[in-house]
Amino acid sequence: MQNEITPSISDYLTELECQYEIGFAREHTYRPALQQLLAAMLSHLIVSNEPARQACGAPDLILLRKEDNIPVSFVEAKDIGDPDLTGRKANQEQFDRYKRSLDNIIFTDPRKSG
Repeated sequence: MQNEITPSISDYLTELECQYEIGFAREHTYRPALQQLLAAMLSHLIVSNEPARQACGAPDLILLRKEDNIPVSFVEAKDIGDPDLTGRKANQEQFDRYKRSLDNIIFTDPRKSG
């Protein structure tokens, strides 16, 4: 399985680098690459970008079981270099709200390679 995932990670990093180098990319720009990476790694799940709002807000991605569309996890993806990925400053209210409401939430930024 590692050999199947490795090209996806390489493709993901290449796409991030390309978008970053243009100089106009922001959080939304990187999400399609993350969606494709997660879909390749988690083929038993549906990975959807910009899902319908939840009561607590609008996480960026939702991961659903293919057989019954039950949510497995949510992802809140921040911009490369977001100074508050830990959620202790500007993102604290949002992160706390998501952690209180969602059983499985992942916070990430799309780290630029190199």
